[in-house]
Amino acid sequence: MSLGGIDVSFTNASAWMVSVIVVLSFFLVRGMRSQALVPGRWQLLVEMTYEFIANMVKSNIGREGKAFFPFIFTLFMFILGLNMAGMMPYGYTVTSHIIVTFTMAAVVFIGITLLGFIKNGPGFLKLFLPSGTPGWLMPLIILIEIVSYCVRPISLSVRLFANMLAGHIMMKIFAGFIISLTVALGIAGGFLAVLPFAFTLFLTGLELLVAFLQAYVFAILTCLYINDALHPSH
Repeated sequence: MSLGGIDVSFTNASAWMVSVIVVLSFFLVRGMRSQALVPGRWQLLVEMTYEFIANMVKSNIGREGKAFFPFIFTLFMFILGLNMAGMMPYGYTVTSHIIVTFTMAAVVFIGITLLGFIKNGPGFLKLFLPSGTPGWLMPLIILIEIVSYCVRPISLSVRLFANMLAGHIMMKIFAGFIISLTVALGIAGGFLAVLPFAFTLFLTGLELLVAFLQAYVFAILTCLYINDALHPSH
């Protein structure tokens, strides 16, 4: 569907992102609805997630990070939800699409750059010149720091995209070996298929860990970038 020459079609990726938001909203609202003094398992899981992100923000940004907690919490949960949705049977891994991960990284990058200038004005440019740099090295260091800063959205997006895509490709390859061996060699192939089946189970467990770690890495790097924006001279 086109609107003003822009494709605004509701794609599979859009459907899965909306679904993840609905599920996460239900999970969080349902978990905190009772607010019992002695929490049940559901409430405990929500509170543990809250504490985990709160500690991440506090340790990497400091007291000022409290204002950014809702954003970091939403970012972490959204990416984790998308990653886990891709692990479901017949699931769709939205984060294996570079356009999705780059858009999220670009939003973070632009927002943090604006935050840096709003909080520090021209003083934000101190980020590109570490204190104590010899005068003769300044041009080279400034160039390196600018390039390093501009590469941030690329590294953020490619890291998430590449890890999710590579892992799922490996799982599909080894799962395909199971079917191929069984079809080609019959009973003998069925026995041989035990090896790729076991490796597929191992990869599945590994991918669940990677799904969590990639959401964590994206969130903690965002915290570090926010800290740079708030304290560019450090």
